[in-house]
Amino acid sequence: MRVVVCTIVHHPQDARIYHRQIRALLDAGHEVIYLAPFSYRGEPSPRTPAASAERQSPLLQVTPLPRASGRHRLGALLAARKQLTRHAASADLVLLHDPELLLALPRLRRPATVWDVHEDTAAALSTKAWLPKPLRPPTALAVHAAERIAERRLHLILAEQGYVARFRKPHPVVPNTTYVPQTPAPPGTDRRVVYVGHLSPDRGAAEMAELAALLKPRGITVELIGPADASARAIIEASAVRWHGFVPNDEAMRLTDGALAGISLLRDEPNFRHSLPTKVVEYMARGVPVVTTPLPFAADLAERHKCGYVVPFRDPRAAADAIGELDANPALRAEMGARGHAAAAESLGWPADAKAFVAQLEEWACA
Repeated sequence: MRVVVCTIVHHPQDARIYHRQIRALLDAGHEVIYLAPFSYRGEPSPRTPAASAERQSPLLQVTPLPRASGRHRLGALLAARKQLTRHAASADLVLLHDPELLLALPRLRRPATVWDVHEDTAAALSTKAWLPKPLRPPTALAVHAAERIAERRLHLILAEQGYVARFRKPHPVVPNTTYVPQTPAPPGTDRRVVYVGHLSPDRGAAEMAELAALLKPRGITVELIGPADASARAIIEASAVRWHGFVPNDEAMRLTDGALAGISLLRDEPNFRHSLPTKVVEYMARGVPVVTTPLPFAADLAERHKCGYVVPFRDPRAAADAIGELDANPALRAEMGARGHAAAAESLGWPADAKAFVAQLEEWACA
């Protein structure tokens, strides 16, 4: 099977797109043509998942696209349309990862076309600073209309069970599970707290900066791993955090190993209420205790498996107190990490979902 994978919004080494889905396709012996913004923040083209940095997989072909950012989207859409038109003729399936690409999709009878729904796009508009507030309600209506059209014309994959109610028909859910090591790294001695993911005000950039100030006198550092938008960058650069910037997911997970806690201080935004922050699953998989705000799915995992703390929204002091308890009680830290790892190994591992994902694409490609 030959699959064209396209994004103009996500980082080319996005964990879901590149480290999970593309890797699953390559591991199954399928050919992938990857259209993505490889110039994203100056990042080079990615290494293939199954190969060393020096040897690219012959099954993976990469084509650079411009990145769609803020109000600057037309050039990326036109470039994506051109490349999709070029490559679709020889493909068995096209896999889209951005709602914007629904506007760029050429009219195709073949191949099969799939939209991977990553987020509640209409709800997420409330966090888009580049979109004027008066335009958000009509834009949300347009998004819902586009989703209805897409549902009639394309195959859909949903990243969250919570997205099911948005659509009229049933669609397969491919959750944001992760790779779970057989044995997690033991707790480290350097007293680090980590965050992995995109950095923005709605994802708690200011709260994490304040948390770093609260923990610094105790000798505990806050490390942030991920790209930041302009608003978050200003906050971070003026704070006491250690910011790594973007790090490929496999390397980011190694930086997480042994941390005192993994934090997820996301705010109470509509787009987050129906989603499970992937970072929480990743912390659990690495045997790192979780400190999360009370978003439903994240709180449920932390409380049901007793693998971390749930703290109020916009309350860095409560997060600092929870981290202080873990710092003062190594046995509790180890127990929480072990419980999280066991839960992740039992039901949050990507390999099982990878098989279902590849099987579903193969079925659609052959229909």
